[in-house]
Amino acid sequence: MNHHMNHHMNHSTMAPPTSSEHDHGSGGGGGEGNHGGHMMMMTFYFGYNNVELLFTGLVINSPGEMVGACIGVFLLAALYEGLKIGREVLLRRSQVNVRYNSMPLPGADGTVLMETHKTVGQRMLSPAHFLQTLLHIIQVVVSYFLMLVFMTYNGYLCIAVAAGAGMGYFLFSWRKAVVVDITEHCH
Repeated sequence: MNHHMNHHMNHSTMAPPTSSEHDHGSGGGGGEGNHGGHMMMMTFYFGYNNVELLFTGLVINSPGEMVGACIGVFLLAALYEGLKIGREVLLRRSQVNVRYNSMPLPGADGTVLMETHKTVGQRMLSPAHFLQTLLHIIQVVVSYFLMLVFMTYNGYLCIAVAAGAGMGYFLFSWRKAVVVDITEHCH
């Protein structure tokens, strides 16, 4: 039993194997807490060797592969922004059941002012709502993919996510209508 305790203590105090180069997803090192033998980096780095991207078989091993991955991630992030704006446009086009509600408000000089609110509804079992639901699912999945790409902590891929989101916002959000309620008192 003493031999078992010494054996256990020696293994529990050993430091995990390290590598002289940045080893992200290389399969080297077999300590506990690894995912299938892959070390998970928790700091930002700039590299292009053995960078696992989203799926087990999708590994970046050259500068050209990293450039291609960054272009793909950039486009995915830009299209994500386009999808968000596209869903808003489709929602505005599919809105039905518009109602206007008026309510009296006392004016400053004792007069009565009427404030009108627009209420817009949509039917639950309509094709437009099913399309919105499908697009929402796609939007959630793409957003998680982008989050996981960012969580590789690879500087090039993180910059591609941020730059793609910025470009997507620039390209698609400029048409977004900004509604200003002049009766709103909390500006």
